[in-house]
Amino acid sequence: MSPIISAEDLKNQISEPGLVIIDAQSAKDSFELFRSQHIRGAVHVDLDTDLSEKSSDPANGGRHPLPGINTFASLVGKLGIDPASHVVVYDNKNGANAAARFWWMLKSAGHDKVQVLDGGMNAAIKAGIQVTSEISNPNSKAAYPVQDWKLPAVSLETVKGATSDPNKLIIDVREGYRYRGEKEPLDSIAGHIPGAVNVPYISNLGDDGLFLPPEELAEIYKSVIGDRKPEEVIVSCGSGITACHTLLAMEQAGIEGANLYVGSWSEWSRNNLPIAKGG
Repeated sequence: MSPIISAEDLKNQISEPGLVIIDAQSAKDSFELFRSQHIRGAVHVDLDTDLSEKSSDPANGGRHPLPGINTFASLVGKLGIDPASHVVVYDNKNGANAAARFWWMLKSAGHDKVQVLDGGMNAAIKAGIQVTSEISNPNSKAAYPVQDWKLPAVSLETVKGATSDPNKLIIDVREGYRYRGEKEPLDSIAGHIPGAVNVPYISNLGDDGLFLPPEELAEIYKSVIGDRKPEEVIVSCGSGITACHTLLAMEQAGIEGANLYVGSWSEWSRNNLPIAKGG
């Protein structure tokens, strides 16, 4: 199954038995946004309270560390998802925010039948998918049967070693101005991990806000990765969110197995480690 679904395809499958639609729109109060308008039948998740576990010290895990696997398994069950479910998740950021994070987490829990809605909420409305302010209660299930995260993720120590290993590649997906250290809107120090290359996540999208075709995505990432195996690639961002957008794009391009650095810049920049600036 492709990791990305078009709004037209979702519209054609909207009555499919076993379909679970997840609303991951982001806002200061994401539930209020959900309550004002969402795809009919969708259930809500919040980036900060459901898809991450806030740490009192971002130097240990960054601003959006993963929740415990048992906590996530319980959430997935409460959302009405079981191993047979077809899950479609969307947000209001072209899949670049919580939708991609939820996709990665559910894949990492071992669930294959999960897709991100290409173009998110705007694409759904444009395609004529019914939206509503009426809240549906999920058909809650038992906790999802999973014991460990299954997709590759790396620690701060692993990233430290990768900075001096020519066989490894760190891709920083933040906007160019953040990577270059010109301005840092979210973390206290600007710059990037030494040796990291910048491929902004926005490069995954066309001017219409939709993902580029798989062959174009493959061209972008194969030119950056070179002869390295995906397992030698680490994808980083600010706090482990938009990095998932690039992992999603890479999988759409047929490049699977790259590592997520969950702590990303929010962790690295708080540990008195070397910092690079410039292009």
